[in-house]
Amino acid sequence: MDSLHISIYVLGLLVLLALVFDFMNGFHDAANAIATVVSTGVLKPQTAVAMSAVFNFVAIFTVGLHVAATVGKGTVDPHIVDHYVVFGALVGAIIWNIITWYYGIPSSSSHALIGGLVGAAVAKGGTGALVGGGLMKTVMWIILSPLLGFVLGSIVMLAVSWIFVRTPPRKVDTWFRRLQLVSAAAYSLGHGGNDAQKTIGIIWMLLIVAGVSQASDTAPPLWVVISCYTAISMGTLFGGWRIVKTMGQKITKLKPVGGFCAESGGAITLFLASAIGVPVSTTHTITGAIVGVGSAQKASAVRWGVAGNIVWAWIFTIPASAFMAAIAWWVGTHIL
Repeated sequence: MDSLHISIYVLGLLVLLALVFDFMNGFHDAANAIATVVSTGVLKPQTAVAMSAVFNFVAIFTVGLHVAATVGKGTVDPHIVDHYVVFGALVGAIIWNIITWYYGIPSSSSHALIGGLVGAAVAKGGTGALVGGGLMKTVMWIILSPLLGFVLGSIVMLAVSWIFVRTPPRKVDTWFRRLQLVSAAAYSLGHGGNDAQKTIGIIWMLLIVAGVSQASDTAPPLWVVISCYTAISMGTLFGGWRIVKTMGQKITKLKPVGGFCAESGGAITLFLASAIGVPVSTTHTITGAIVGVGSAQKASAVRWGVAGNIVWAWIFTIPASAFMAAIAWWVGTHIL
């Protein structure tokens, strides 16, 4: 990747824009992390987002930076990337996040960012600018993450049902109200660990373009890591309330035991994805887990129409954000 002359002003503006996206990511996806624990009545919304924000940041100490490397170096050809591409990617992703947040649609901030990168890179260099292997890994996990969440959520729910089959319901409810605090914290760890790294990857890419960092560097600067984890935590703290109801009650009615199983299945999926460097969607993951928990009880417990609408939002996220990013790239070439 050849370094380009980028003014300090433009570089600072783009880093700030990336952190705005990171904040929006936390704001938009806060509902995914807290919906189950709030809808089951285990925690009040304000307490839930505060706990989630803390564990979003604590994730900095628990996972590596494999996802950041995938986003920064394994999605589009590094040689095609410049500040216009980064600008287009971020603006496209932010606009799509705002639209889906406003209408209460639990879409994926992660895939909005990937779509933004794809759209801006293709607008500049055509389809040859794409890194097929990295994109295929991401696309494959669009399908795998909700399926894995579904399977793990179902398995945990069935195992818990079998283990506690003779336990009085009131006692089960009491125990799992406490255990859900653990599962919600674990899910927030997974959320912060996977999602903050996507913005780290973008800023890292930008710094390499500007010549501030080297392409051979094995890790981004520490200030980038701390800034991104702080931004996503603050976004979570302010919360995306419009999506909580959809995730927590419209898909299926959850009790504390179901919330625990959904969060546990989702957390395991996120930790696995972060370990192998895949930028997955926390939205896809927790939705799949919630549907899995509901269907483990009985298929009619799931409102499949709502789940289907969410799937359509997933399908449109990458092309919609790519289209917006391509337009933003063109605008950026005229104003930056």
